[in-house]
Amino acid sequence: MTHKRYRKEHIVTSVVAVIVDERERVLLTRRSIPPFKDLWVMPGGKIDLGEPILVALRREVDEEVGLDVEVGDLIDVFEHVTPGEENCHYIILFYRCRPVHVAVAHNQDEVAEVQWVPRHELSRYQMPEGTRYILGKVFPEPSFPVGP
Repeated sequence: MTHKRYRKEHIVTSVVAVIVDERERVLLTRRSIPPFKDLWVMPGGKIDLGEPILVALRREVDEEVGLDVEVGDLIDVFEHVTPGEENCHYIILFYRCRPVHVAVAHNQDEVAEVQWVPRHELSRYQMPEGTRYILGKVFPEPSFPVGP
């Protein structure tokens, strides 16, 4: 039996903030680096060894978009295995968050663009299946496909 080789020899655990403001807009970022380069995702990233989950979530949001957030409930856990040469295995924890303010200052080294997107416009954005799946759970309307 052939054992598949991964770029890293461990599962990468990440956190993502589904930031929804009082007008039901979601903060999306268009990535400028892999993974998901040029796709629209929500702010997040890897949990550092020894770092509490919610501390990592707040740190990643601050690093990527310069926001403070109030963290709400865990929405879901999503597994992603990247195809091709990257070949990484991710476990991603998605948390619903509320912004303390809506003025963003994005990190241009990681994020090409940031948009507050009204829920009825989310389906127009090109995003990974995990992002689309999670947003479908947050906004379970027929016009937004939920399935991965």
